[in-house]
Amino acid sequence: MSDIDRVITRTRRIEHLLRKQYHADGKGLHQLITSCEERLPHDVVAKLRYIATIRNKIVHEHDYKLENRRDFLSVCDTCEKELTPRSGRFIWRVAITLMLLITLGALFFYYAHWDVLTEHL
Repeated sequence: MSDIDRVITRTRRIEHLLRKQYHADGKGLHQLITSCEERLPHDVVAKLRYIATIRNKIVHEHDYKLENRRDFLSVCDTCEKELTPRSGRFIWRVAITLMLLITLGALFFYYAHWDVLTEHL
């Protein structure tokens, strides 16, 4: 996969998150960021501007080379993680914890009352 493919793929995901989660509107990534800047986490805005700048350079400048691919992809990962809603992860953690506690409670109950329960089997 070439640098252009990687950059476009990653920025499309970020654009989708901005449109879906933050109701951004606009044509380019810079316009999307500007339209929802007040709703974005403050530490992410500068990173998003960096991503948009790299994307524009790699698409529009003929001789542009992505110098540090690993740093760019790490910034993209950070932004995607920050822009992804956390409530889903929180709800899953709560649900799994509750199921674990209920299961442990049932095991403890059966262990404590096994002698009484075996008479009815």
